[in-house]
Amino acid sequence: MSNVIRFALLGCGTVGSGVVELTTRNAAYLATRVGAPLELARVAVRDASKARAAKIDPALLTTDVARVLEDSSIDIVVEVVGGEEPAGSWIGAALRRGKSVVTANKSLLAARGPQLLSIASEHRADLAFEASVGGAVPIIRTLRDHLVADWVRSLRGIVNGTCNYILTRMRDESASFESVLAAAQELGYAEAEPSLDVDGHDAAHKLCVLALLAFGASVRPEDVPTEGIRAIEPVDHRFAARFGYGIKHLAVGRETAGRELDLRVHPALVPLRMPLASVDGVLNAIALEADGAGSQVLVGRGAGSLPTAVSVVADLIDCARNRRAGVSGLQTIGLDVTRRPIAAPQSQEALWYLRMRVADRPGVLAQIAGALGAHEVSIEQMVQEGGGRRASDRQGTDDTRVIVMLTHEAVEANVRAALLSIDAMSFVHGRSLALRVEG
Repeated sequence: MSNVIRFALLGCGTVGSGVVELTTRNAAYLATRVGAPLELARVAVRDASKARAAKIDPALLTTDVARVLEDSSIDIVVEVVGGEEPAGSWIGAALRRGKSVVTANKSLLAARGPQLLSIASEHRADLAFEASVGGAVPIIRTLRDHLVADWVRSLRGIVNGTCNYILTRMRDESASFESVLAAAQELGYAEAEPSLDVDGHDAAHKLCVLALLAFGASVRPEDVPTEGIRAIEPVDHRFAARFGYGIKHLAVGRETAGRELDLRVHPALVPLRMPLASVDGVLNAIALEADGAGSQVLVGRGAGSLPTAVSVVADLIDCARNRRAGVSGLQTIGLDVTRRPIAAPQSQEALWYLRMRVADRPGVLAQIAGALGAHEVSIEQMVQEGGGRRASDRQGTDDTRVIVMLTHEAVEANVRAALLSIDAMSFVHGRSLALRVEG
């Protein structure tokens, strides 16, 4: 076996260390899968003296990225630094030199994916990014390869393990968002500054990457309506279960009848009979609906050193095989991406879960029903309960009541306008909550 395939790492943190571990431990087996040995040629890092989880020959370490980009003997660059810059410039430079690139960088792909794909296509280089969404869940190659002859109509994904972990513990322990977030930070499941995850931005980045492959759409993260999970309370989990639902933070994409794309990130009620409702903890899952294949659900570990490294190395092997066969660029052939119109979320119809806290006074329900009716929102089910019965639900005085409703299908703009009107009423405590029902 000859013709060694040489690769370099940009970054060697959690994921990079996993890549080194897998390619070292399984070197002989991977060589048989590629048809040539894989050789780690260089590792570019910020601090070469820093202690690392991976065992790396110190001679391979460099703080000069140019030593990677300008080395013509390096076939594949694996970027695991993250962020838009300088990673974006490095990847662009590598592709222009004809090097294949493997990346797990969802924020970069969300912002500049179409541009980088164009560079890769022009220079007949591979750009592979399985690890950018879902960790070990093979959603990228499912969309790119398995469903190449099909047409994806919709996807719903639990793509942020931090949100899923927090919502799971809130449900199981009747605990507040704040207390579970603190526990998640102590366990390393949430960052010290958690807004990227819990406010939905990480999921929005991943939805942009999924839309690129599922719908051939170039979408900017700022164009995706995004909501996080800070407003969810234990009482919402309890009422959701009472109605036959679980609460999950979802990235949703679908084609509308007019061929616009409906793209959204938000918490939602999911029927307990659906597979997504049973995906708990830090697991990720993506449910697809396609014309020919029908329904598919992929579930797995969405983060961590080895789960993410498994996807990175899978891409590395694909790129190495292409290099070995002299057909680099197969990963990017046929990925035509165009700007597509995004449907205005305010115009979309859905079933809704509404929760509000009100003073226990005569006539309250009539005024709330009147406000909903005035905005063409029809009530399907309603439950009223005393807010002082559970300590975890208590807010305000003991005369506060929690009112929860499920609506018939209603236009989002009408629901939001109705809640603004209701929240302005003197007997309402705090802001009311509206969650879509998905499925």
